[in-house]
Amino acid sequence: MRILVLGAGGIGGYFGARLQEAGADVTFLVRTPRAAQLRKGGLAVFSSFGDVTVTPKVLTREELREPFDLIVLSCKAYDLESAMDAIAPAIGERSVILPLLNGIRHMELLDQRFGATHVLGGVAQISVTLGAEGEIRHLNPMHRFTAGARGGVSSPWLAELAQVAASARFDFVLSDAIEQAMWNKFVFLTTLAGATCLFRGSVGDIVASAAGEPFVTALFEECASVAAASGFPTPEAQAALFHKQLTERGSALIASMLRDVERGGPTEADHILGDMHNRAKAKGVAAPSLALAYSHLQVYAARRAAAS
Repeated sequence: MRILVLGAGGIGGYFGARLQEAGADVTFLVRTPRAAQLRKGGLAVFSSFGDVTVTPKVLTREELREPFDLIVLSCKAYDLESAMDAIAPAIGERSVILPLLNGIRHMELLDQRFGATHVLGGVAQISVTLGAEGEIRHLNPMHRFTAGARGGVSSPWLAELAQVAASARFDFVLSDAIEQAMWNKFVFLTTLAGATCLFRGSVGDIVASAAGEPFVTALFEECASVAAASGFPTPEAQAALFHKQLTERGSALIASMLRDVERGGPTEADHILGDMHNRAKAKGVAAPSLALAYSHLQVYAARRAAAS
């Protein structure tokens, strides 16, 4: 099986390097400056689960001319259109795309562009960042990669991925309910991003404030109500775990979206909070906390655009 990983940033770089370390045939599709950096110094991962530096096979968009079996799509949602253009030459008759984006809206866009039979479901649960020298730094004990087929349409490449991932240094889950797993993360991440961006602080900072914990609880319940109305209710045990993580005293947990705001960069607000907000309206779910959190990020985006 030939694997193409779009991007060698935090998520794509981490899981791609781990798969290559385990013996998989991995190629990274990256922009020209990143390609030069990787060809010169390799791809380094620093993690409490073990450091590794691999010598990656690298292609740029101009060099990609043939199909791959499995395309792992790891990009920010605001880069999705250009990412789909970039991977198009890699899509053959038996190729499948395994997206690891946040949220779920990208699934509709990928289905429209490439056909649902070519699109698997995926969830990445990891906190990573790209260092100054292009190295990947793993920030927490979580490094789970979940994949599965949707709607009963499977692919032989999933079994091969599971086989190679079994010896990789990350947690791999082959799910028979991947859409539920994606919705679970969507609920959690929307709450975490909405709250930490609105309050500009960690979970611990928020729950220590006068109105923080009630706001987080209300936001989480609104997002879970949207999921339930959409046919994917958050399982009770999972909801309890999420709520505990989102209201833990002293927790340093923040969303990567807050880091994007703090550095003045673009965010995935429309793809995450905006999409959840639109689904709430479509399903008739009252979501005032969600509307407030999304409005805050809309104002941020408008001021950022005006300043550019």
